[in-house]
Amino acid sequence: MPEGDTVWQAARRLHEALAGKVLTRSDFRVPRYATADLTGRAVLDTVPRGKHLLTRVEGGLTVHSHLRMDGSWKVFAPGRRWSGGPAHQIRLILGTTDRTAVGYRLPVLDILRTSDEQRAVGHLGPDLLGAGWDPVRALGNLLADPARPLGEALLDQRNLAGVGNVYKCELCFLLGVTPWLPVGDLPADRAAQLPVLAQQLLEANRDRPVRRTTGLRGQDLFVYGRAPRPCLRCGTPVRVADQGDGSRERPTYWCPTCQAGPAPPSRGHSGTRTWR
Repeated sequence: MPEGDTVWQAARRLHEALAGKVLTRSDFRVPRYATADLTGRAVLDTVPRGKHLLTRVEGGLTVHSHLRMDGSWKVFAPGRRWSGGPAHQIRLILGTTDRTAVGYRLPVLDILRTSDEQRAVGHLGPDLLGAGWDPVRALGNLLADPARPLGEALLDQRNLAGVGNVYKCELCFLLGVTPWLPVGDLPADRAAQLPVLAQQLLEANRDRPVRRTTGLRGQDLFVYGRAPRPCLRCGTPVRVADQGDGSRERPTYWCPTCQAGPAPPSRGHSGTRTWR
């Protein structure tokens, strides 16, 4: 699933391409909106909300999309070959006289009344890259279920909106705890640091083409994707295991030396990958 900074960049591309211009092409390629037509309407703006994208058009309508695991928005100039994937993966085309925005593999695509946007995003916690970011509320949300593993709590967009699996792993490393540590066991000083650090990481990366958390030349991330290579701090091999509720598990990376707390629980013969 994309991180909040990736969605922020997608929103900026769509806004720069479409905002203030009249749509000359509107092609919804999903059965529910097969007859929908937004041509002739001006695009007002595109804004991110956590991992959701809201494109507002004249007449009080909003196109709501979510990228989930592999969706994407691409913007093309006239005459440029479309390169986001095969044609059968296109879900929406929004075009003006000088730009065409193409949504590929969008698993969530809706047309809402702008006044009803909260139906789509009202459940989200404070947005790490939003104007209303509230670290105190975000921390309170995280601590509301003290027995929940930290990694799972960070991915729950109802707590704070914008953290994906990459930032989950990197935040836990920077805090020096494993993603399986119960949130309530996080030392008070690190708990207070958590939402601030999360916002700083996303803010620092929102304009970067390559995400970085280390500040080290040639090494972009501390642990994510690095198993079984040595930890950049201590040299211990980085490990990986699945974390989740069974239905939505994600590969989770950590250093067993630099990060204190429990290792992932054994899954026995369930077929789920255990740590290595």
